[in-house]
Amino acid sequence: MATQQRRERERAQREALIVSAARDMAEADGWASVTVRRLAERIEYSQPVLYSHFAGRGAIVDAVALQGAAELAEALERARTGAEEGEELEAVAQAYLDFAAANPALFEAMFALAEGLEFGPNAPDVLKAGFAQLYAVFAPLAGDRDPETLTETGWAALHGLAVLGRDGRLRPGLQQDRLAILLRQFVNG
Repeated sequence: MATQQRRERERAQREALIVSAARDMAEADGWASVTVRRLAERIEYSQPVLYSHFAGRGAIVDAVALQGAAELAEALERARTGAEEGEELEAVAQAYLDFAAANPALFEAMFALAEGLEFGPNAPDVLKAGFAQLYAVFAPLAGDRDPETLTETGWAALHGLAVLGRDGRLRPGLQQDRLAILLRQFVNG
């Protein structure tokens, strides 16, 4: 029994090492630099060892994306629960934008590169946890509108600000102004 537990622990440690190395490589040099061969060299294991943990690069990206989703959910929850009463929406929105700016490659993995992650009702719990934090701040603003649709719309708007800002598609230095306009639309909607 102890041998089996040790093997499981070592396997989990190798998986964590692979995911961590992929994240580090992507943040440093972009996702194009993350290949199974380069990962194997970086962590000093053979490619077959990586394939024994993940079906391929896509599965590694999915694992990184799930890890990122958990971190984002935690950041949103901290922002929501740490905000002054009445300032939760702004705090969560700012936390979302800050997370995207601080983790560009992780954010890309989560929302552009992940292939095996399903959103919606069948999403993994970690994705639902992030949506729940958004729902907690947008749903009270719904009035006679569907709260889930309002939350999805708020999320889409925040996400658009994050991605367009990250990609240099918006004029620099105006993110706070854009965020204030966006939030007023929801609060006064």
